[in-house]
Amino acid sequence: MKNRTNIYAIALFGAILALGACTKPASTTTGWDYNDSKNGGFEKTPYLEQETGPGLVLIEGGRFTMGRTEQDIFYDWNNVQRTATVSSFYMDETEVRNIDYREYLYWLERVFGADYPEVVKKALPDTLVWRERLAFNEPYVEYYLRHPAYNDYPVVGVSWLQATDYASWRTDRVNELILIREGLFDYNPNQFNEDNFNTQAYLKGQYESGKRVDGLIDYDPNKETRNVKLEDGILLPEYRLPTEAEWEYAALGLIGNSYGELIVERKFYPWNGHGVRNADDAYLGEMLANFKRGRGDNMGVAGQLNDNAEITAPVYSYWPNDYGLYNMAGNVSEWVMDVYRPMSLEDVNDFRPFRGNVFKTLVRDEEGYIAEKDSLGKLKYREVNPEDDNLSERRNYKRADVRNYLDGDSKTSKHYKDIPTYDEKGGTNSMYDFGQTTLINDRARVYKGGSWNDRAYWMTPGTRRFLQEDKAANDLGFRCAMIRVGSPVGLIY
Repeated sequence: MKNRTNIYAIALFGAILALGACTKPASTTTGWDYNDSKNGGFEKTPYLEQETGPGLVLIEGGRFTMGRTEQDIFYDWNNVQRTATVSSFYMDETEVRNIDYREYLYWLERVFGADYPEVVKKALPDTLVWRERLAFNEPYVEYYLRHPAYNDYPVVGVSWLQATDYASWRTDRVNELILIREGLFDYNPNQFNEDNFNTQAYLKGQYESGKRVDGLIDYDPNKETRNVKLEDGILLPEYRLPTEAEWEYAALGLIGNSYGELIVERKFYPWNGHGVRNADDAYLGEMLANFKRGRGDNMGVAGQLNDNAEITAPVYSYWPNDYGLYNMAGNVSEWVMDVYRPMSLEDVNDFRPFRGNVFKTLVRDEEGYIAEKDSLGKLKYREVNPEDDNLSERRNYKRADVRNYLDGDSKTSKHYKDIPTYDEKGGTNSMYDFGQTTLINDRARVYKGGSWNDRAYWMTPGTRRFLQEDKAANDLGFRCAMIRVGSPVGLIY
């Protein structure tokens, strides 16, 4: 498939070059030439398709039945089945590893450590999650994150907030390297404090350090060069956590179970069949994932350690699913973007379902110019508001924070209040009495999949649990995702 895509890409690129040699591209609606400084210089950039970012694989989207495949043994009724459509996107082949996260910590220490040590401290995983009152886990506290023996093991002890910050940092480092590769920037190991590369700051003209050349040729007759723009298609979209629907869709890997437009066998786990052992003669009886098989049984019997892991396992262990994703069942559970609500699957849209939006916009001064960057080199954002952003004129939303829309807001509260009340951590109290009768609020985030410390029940992709976004666990990690822009399948057709 990749070879076929490359052939189409090469052929299309050759056609573009040949066309460009003969004539300039022109607007089909006005007839004016593109990329011509004589008529104002409006540009149309030749574009093939989105580059695949480091560590990612393409997940071709489609419809699927989201929700439980296993019996609801807890009677939570929080994962009822419904049909949903997920757009194509990219997802990490594996969980983020210890060495990946240590690379992040090293960069933070190098750039912010001298003047902003709190930035580094904020990003540190909680290694104390390994401690148990009646178990000897102290070696993991000291060695699991730092020792090279665990380099390729999934990082744990990372909160949802920390995972989100990591994804944002990864976006900037990947796009910075793209600009270096394109000859626009030099390597700049001396970035310090707010003088560090940030994708959004660069796109808005707020970052100039480290440039090798002034920029790309600008066809505007009043300018000579310009920065790369979003319209050039050079920089990648942001890395982020996957939504719950994306994660569940990717874990099932139904692309391997379809015939024509029919899904001929709905998967129970990320692999075929209803068992957890390999049915292939060459690997008969071996476990297909890293999980806890029973009380006191984490890895099998000496001489035949079935899953070869007492806690986590290296991220490339076991067999990938049909999308090429490793450990979508077992090893560690994984954070997703969504805010938890028991009935989300009944409330959310059937196209790209997600709960957790807080709509924001750039902070600007009185004259409409972008405000200065913050002390860490990032642009400042604020939540949209009815007064400054004319939300009263909008039909699709009326407020910025819609995490509790249809479930926890004033209209759905048992108190029927016009203005919902908020607890000290930002969650609504009008329906969910956080800390008293429930642990649900607007900061409760969903995590998916089973782990090394879970029974097989939790490895079915439809199961869902939640934890406060600032908490962490020794069996909870994450992987990143990225939106796919343009065609859902690339240059195949």
